[in-house]
Amino acid sequence: MNITLPDGSVRQYDSGVSAMDIALSISEGLARNVLSAKVNGEVWDATRPITSDSKVQLLTWNDTEGKATLWHSSAHLMAEAIEQLYPGVKFGIGPDIENGFYYDIDTGDKTLTEADLLDIEKRILELAREKQTFNRVDVSKSEALAHFTEKGDEYKLELINDLEDGTITLYKSGTFTDLCRGPHLPNTSFIKAVKLTSLAGAYWRGDEKRKQLTRVYGITFTKKTELDEYLLLLEEAKKRDHRKLGKELELFAFSQKVGSGLPLWLPKGAQLRERLEQYLKKVQKEAGYLPVITPHIGNVNLYKTSGHYEKYGQDSFRVITTPIEGEEFFLKPMNCPHHCEIYNVKPHSYKELPLRLAEFGTVYRYEQSGELHGLTRVRGFTQDDAHIFCTPDQIKSEFKGVIKIIMKIFKALDFNDFITQISLRDPNNPTKYIGSDENWDKAERAIIEVAEEEGLQSVTAYGEAAFYGPKMDFMVKDAIGRKWQLGTIQVDYNLPERFELTYIGADNEKHRPVMIHRAPFGSMERFVAVLIEHCAGKFPLWLSPEQVIILPISEKYQNYAEKVLQYLKNSDIRALIDDRSEKTGKKIRDAELSKIPYMLVVGEKEELDNQVSVRKQGGGDLGVLSLEDFATLIHDEEERLQGR
Repeated sequence: MNITLPDGSVRQYDSGVSAMDIALSISEGLARNVLSAKVNGEVWDATRPITSDSKVQLLTWNDTEGKATLWHSSAHLMAEAIEQLYPGVKFGIGPDIENGFYYDIDTGDKTLTEADLLDIEKRILELAREKQTFNRVDVSKSEALAHFTEKGDEYKLELINDLEDGTITLYKSGTFTDLCRGPHLPNTSFIKAVKLTSLAGAYWRGDEKRKQLTRVYGITFTKKTELDEYLLLLEEAKKRDHRKLGKELELFAFSQKVGSGLPLWLPKGAQLRERLEQYLKKVQKEAGYLPVITPHIGNVNLYKTSGHYEKYGQDSFRVITTPIEGEEFFLKPMNCPHHCEIYNVKPHSYKELPLRLAEFGTVYRYEQSGELHGLTRVRGFTQDDAHIFCTPDQIKSEFKGVIKIIMKIFKALDFNDFITQISLRDPNNPTKYIGSDENWDKAERAIIEVAEEEGLQSVTAYGEAAFYGPKMDFMVKDAIGRKWQLGTIQVDYNLPERFELTYIGADNEKHRPVMIHRAPFGSMERFVAVLIEHCAGKFPLWLSPEQVIILPISEKYQNYAEKVLQYLKNSDIRALIDDRSEKTGKKIRDAELSKIPYMLVVGEKEELDNQVSVRKQGGGDLGVLSLEDFATLIHDEEERLQGR
């Protein structure tokens, strides 16, 4: 049997060899790090037998799929620990996630607390040291049902009933058996450190009408030092939490009287958000976009035509029924159906295309209360939405134009570490999507070709496409290494068909335009949240709500401080005066904590010379400048940061 190794070489092995055997044949040191493997592109257990010629990739902690294997296996081990400590508990699902894993658990009469997590962590490490193997067992549907019926676990029974016979596998490790597709670690000893991070409530299968289970979150590592580094990262993340900084910097707030998940933008936050919008509007205007405005609600038939009603369900968004006419309206879940109707207002010629329509449109989604989180998960949010209606041969050039805009924004806001994710259909679940295979193939091919032609570092994610088309998502790392999805571009052949959009071609016949959806920020709320955490509240100068604070060293220089303030205002520089009866040192410390970019200290000498003593936030004393030179410094820095 021929096996193609990660370096491209080919070796002969006996049938039934495993990826772990292959690793051992290469290096014993390598084998100690192999968590799972890719065999012909499919991730599976490192100990699973290989029975035919195959291409094998060995996966370690340095691979995303390797981490996923460790964390999924850790979810099983946590479940075993909890089952031993609290007999009679029942289990929902326990997947790996981006940073760790969770398990949804019905704990019965037992209420898990933060104190219990320490006992569970201790038991997990004890079980890990037992070097338990994860044994895969193929079972029939009837055998799986019999096992979990005997165990009395109705959650697993419900999951099994949704599966087809012949596709079901169980995994056994120690005293625990779970319904699972895998893959898993060679054994539990690879788990060297564990931290259970939090508890939360989670409705079974996301249905708020079903029972609420206890969700236990955790993360594990192959080395204790990796856990130590992660805990330091968590502490830094707490300092940067946008909910904490948003309150301290007076940017936004929430009110139960207004409603959960509906943010209130305070003056400083509204100004910051407005500057972001104005920046993008300027960039869009230069790129030929036209502004439009659409209502906050729409007739239910609009969303039936678009497919949002069918795909998201009647209960996803609140319905408003007029008392007399009996019309049904949705709170607007998406802007694109409205933009299709704007396109349809009049006939179009190919000479008018591409037509680029842009709107900062507020939309509404009914998120469950347990899923709401600051500005990153809300029920009402504003998308920096635009839709480009173009001919098929304009797709790639328009797509590249959007990439250029996103690159400009990332540079202006110091998001320099990112990759693109090409989100395609799930080939195993075609019912998730609308439209023909032919149109999907064309749309997916266009995005893949653009990524190659632009030299973008990309990964492919099957099953992450929108229901109407594939997309390119921009996955950004922030200042402390966390990944966020910011910015998206989608190619859509399907909504133009559903809304019967047409243009007259050069042949004087009707043709169907293609629609490109794009949102460089994504949503203003989530983008601002990520920006706050990325820069720890120290916004770029051009965005900062207050760019300068003037610090008179005593009341005698208040009049000069007022003169400086007026000069800065006339120079379009945002400034204020700290006129408190405090020592200058305290005023400087408070200005530093308020994250104001520049401090101007003024006293007798500065007044006599019509100058200011300049300090930069986090940068110390910059010396003395005239008012004109300081204003030039501010404007030059603004232009440099915005990439103008």
